[in-house]
Parts: sequence; structure tokens; C-alpha cells
Amino acid sequence: MTDATAPNDTPANGEDQTLTNEQGQPAGPGFRILAQYVRDLSFENPRAPESLRIEGKPAIDMGVELNASGRPDGLFEVDLKLSVKASGENNGPVFHVELVYGGLFAIQGVQPQDIEPMLLIECPRYLFPFARQIIAQATADGGFYPPFMVDPIDFAAIYVARQQQIASGPADTGQA
Repeated sequence: MTDATAPNDTPANGEDQTLTNEQGQPAGPGFRILAQYVRDLSFENPRAPESLRIEGKPAIDMGVELNASGRPDGLFEVDLKLSVKASGENNGPVFHVELVYGGLFAIQGVQPQDIEPMLLIECPRYLFPFARQIIAQATADGGFYPPFMVDPIDFAAIYVARQQQIASGPADTGQA
């Protein structure tokens, strides 16, 4: 969980969060997605068609990277990079898919200390279902049935782990 709270009138279905209430007044802290897009997509099926006939489930190696940056116009870009490598037990690589899925966000009414968690937890949480569908479609188009469905990702846990890693990093200043 994050300390940032969504407006009370936030739709439960995951649609864009509005930044104003019905009277046009600011509705409190929130974000609005202005655009979402595929920045980069790569799918490799190096052993096709043999890779389509492997027995059992392939071993999956998955990576998740998050990147957020501010823009001069006050908006924020958030990139969600998902990398999935599947390999058979003795058959080598089955497929490799990499996706960088981005979004352009407007943030309003958020305290400065809460902007980073919003960008690295809430924004990727919004982008994830779309990225998941693109990977599923790419693997289906590559001939794999059923298509590969990325398991849900806990972006809050990733953020906390990253913060703990930064805090325990080489911060030795020589002072006791």
C-alpha cells in the first residue's frame, strides 16, 4: 500500500482518475493518464516450429523494470519494462519477449514526497493490464497456446524492496 489515497469518486473499474469533482473543483490528489503506448516490443521464437511442440511447461525467467521521469511541461512519463524468457528443460530457448510499455501522466494535488511512490506504484499498476495483454497476444501470435499470461505484479513490494536496497547500499560515511 502507499500513503497516497485516491479521490473518493475514483471509479472502481480502473478508468482514468478524474482530477476534478462534479462542480469542477479540484478533487484532491490523483493522476490522469493522457496517453499510453508501446515504446518497444520484441518477440523471438528462435526454434520455431519445434518450440511449439515441447512437452511440459517451460522454465520462465521474468524481469520487471520501472522508470519514471518528469518533463519540462510538468507531465510525467512512466515506462514499464517486462522481459520474459521461456526455455525447455533440454530443448533450449522456447521464446523471449520484451515489452516497454509507457504512459504519460498528469499528477495534481500530490505532496512532493508522495510523487515518487505514485509514479512507481500506482502508474505502473494502471499500465500493467494493457502490457499483460500485449504479451499474451504476442505469444499467441507466435503460435503458443495457451498464450503466456504474466502473473499479477505487486508494484508496492517492488518499490519497498528498492527503497530498502537504496537505504542499505554503500552509505558508509565513516561516522559512528
